[in-house]
Amino acid sequence: MSTEIKSPLSGIIPPLVTPLLGNDTLDVASLENLIEHLIAGGVHGLFILGTTGEEQSLSYRLRKEVIAETCRINAGRLPVLVCITDTSLIESAALAAYAADHGASAVVSAAPYYFAPGQPELVEFYQELLSHLPLPLFLYNMPSHVKVNFAPDTIRRIAESGNVIGFKDSSANIPYFQSVKYAMKDHPEFSLLMGPEEVTGECVLLGANGGINGGANMFPELYVAMYNAARAGNVAEVCRLQQIIMQISSTIYTVGKHGSSYLKGLKCACSLLGVIKDDFVAAPYRKFNEPERLKIREALDALPVKDGKIIL
Repeated sequence: MSTEIKSPLSGIIPPLVTPLLGNDTLDVASLENLIEHLIAGGVHGLFILGTTGEEQSLSYRLRKEVIAETCRINAGRLPVLVCITDTSLIESAALAAYAADHGASAVVSAAPYYFAPGQPELVEFYQELLSHLPLPLFLYNMPSHVKVNFAPDTIRRIAESGNVIGFKDSSANIPYFQSVKYAMKDHPEFSLLMGPEEVTGECVLLGANGGINGGANMFPELYVAMYNAARAGNVAEVCRLQQIIMQISSTIYTVGKHGSSYLKGLKCACSLLGVIKDDFVAAPYRKFNEPERLKIREALDALPVKDGKIIL
């Protein structure tokens, strides 16, 4: 059962962590607990197999299992967005077809990586990909990982050539995000979503439609409250909640010395909170050892948390 997306898609759409028991073993019970936790927290959609969901580290078989189980557990309650980023157009299209068959609402694609495509090549790639997609598409800007930014005019050109209904920006570059918003000003049904939670509130105040924020895996109520305050123009409340969000960002995501620290910290926190059973991270990465886990526990203890929920 799929849920139709109301355009523009708005609100907090968490990028789900993928609960794992091994490199190719999905923890279905934890996935169910996570989804119920998010729905109870008031989120507006589910985004699977993104950066936070470790898509590039997962086998195609496991990616399909994540899609099927997420859609089964969700049972049409919220829109499900499935990331199909790949260096192969054929594999992206195949994953999109599988997502459509199992009830997903839309797919999400970052630019092909390895050889960095030019802007004309991006337009050509997405024009070709769109001809194979059975679901609407969100473009996904992740320059730190794929080595290229979508130019605002490129987004506009791609959106005008097919069923492209939104854009997720993980650049954390607010002037860039505003330039995209300006380029799409004549497309009010086009959804503009911010990835980094540190700037989501500010961007919603400036007209963004919402956020795809990893921290919502832990505390969905916090990010939904931040979004609601921003949509209402309540700057004081956004500033108050932003202090908690920054405390999370500056502690839980910064344990360790490597680029994987965000993912390891988030999964570790989710396991300590009981949202998922284990914080296994797929190869080539490894979950935190006990000294790092202790730091995450201390960071959680320093937050205003009671019974696993943020005190708002």
